[in-house]
Amino acid sequence: MHVLLRSLALAGLLLTTATLVHAQDSGALIMALVRKGILTDQEAEDIRAELLREAAVVPAPAFAGGKTTQRLSVGMRLQAQYAHLDTDLAAGLIDPAATNHAFLRRVYFSLRAGLVGDWAAVMTYDFASGGYDDALLEWKPRPDLVFNFGLRKVNTAFEERSTSGNIRSLERSSVTRYFVESNNGRRLAAAGYRIGAFVEGRLGNSGVFYNAAITNPEKVDTFSGASSAGDATTNRPALWAGVGYGKSVPGLAWSTGVGVAHVPDQGGWGTTNAGRGFDLSLYSAFFELTAERYTLMAEFLQADVERGVSATRDAQPRGYFLQPSVFVTETFEVVARYAALDTDGRGVTLGDVIRSAPTGATMNRSSEWYAGFNLYLKGNDLKYQLGLVSATTKDQVNGGAAEAKTAGVRSQLQVQF
Repeated sequence: MHVLLRSLALAGLLLTTATLVHAQDSGALIMALVRKGILTDQEAEDIRAELLREAAVVPAPAFAGGKTTQRLSVGMRLQAQYAHLDTDLAAGLIDPAATNHAFLRRVYFSLRAGLVGDWAAVMTYDFASGGYDDALLEWKPRPDLVFNFGLRKVNTAFEERSTSGNIRSLERSSVTRYFVESNNGRRLAAAGYRIGAFVEGRLGNSGVFYNAAITNPEKVDTFSGASSAGDATTNRPALWAGVGYGKSVPGLAWSTGVGVAHVPDQGGWGTTNAGRGFDLSLYSAFFELTAERYTLMAEFLQADVERGVSATRDAQPRGYFLQPSVFVTETFEVVARYAALDTDGRGVTLGDVIRSAPTGATMNRSSEWYAGFNLYLKGNDLKYQLGLVSATTKDQVNGGAAEAKTAGVRSQLQVQF
């Protein structure tokens, strides 16, 4: 059996290595078009995916499970990180131990099978977390229209939906983390991975794009959650919709859009009230501009959380971030970001919004500064990132200490194909 598996792996490697070379060599050209404003980041990702699909056409049909597979592509993303973050609490409190650690942030292994007609199947497993990325069926009847069925991220929350292989600030913003990461009684799990049916499209050459989805209400973080049959508390579907406009001309590309979601039974306070009849609504608005070597990304997120603070009080957390960046040379990019969050009494800790940071007392608001650089050795396929992080939480919910601070450095080396 092991001999057979090694033989199949070798055959797959021989078939895909040569065909992927052309798509990889196109990476530098695609990055240059993004910097010159001819392509948006999302358009660049779409082109990269299309090149990989075309490059993966094999000389003869491959057969698996009794169904004809016309194309097969294999991908990987490896991100190794180091973080040193120290937390300073208010006077009179004992500071937690600093984080000083190297770890694997993501180890993605991806398979994409082009099936007969306009159908495809995609699956990505993350060895670093023991979880997954997308796991879905795709139907693309036209170049400007695509349907997904299965597990993926919803489009609401633009930064979260953007690929992890092209995060300019090394980690997503503290605001995105608060609205998207798993519910721990403070964070909302209001977007991110869901299981359902999704549609995305563009209206010809008008520049208008749209998306919609109907999914399970609960965020899916584990394989057991993905296979669950649900119960009476999670059987009401969540609804998602968004619309935007974008244009690209020589030297300039920009896009903007809004999104809205109704997520039933995922509100409430603490971690034991999800599924108790308290709903959650999410609203987002984003803007991204690329002009020659300059890029600006901005996003605003707000949620209405029924009984989000207590049995008698709702919450309306809101936050935004601004992230400018500039290519100093063709391969060296400087990035900065400011993010601000007001939880409206629901609460936040440093560990909730700054990955790897030691936590602190529960506060009401947070702010974050980031400054760093990206060195594109081979575009996004081989790059090094280094950044300084400084964040503050303040206005403790239940009185006491006035604020907590964390500051430090994190770095990442990324390889992907």
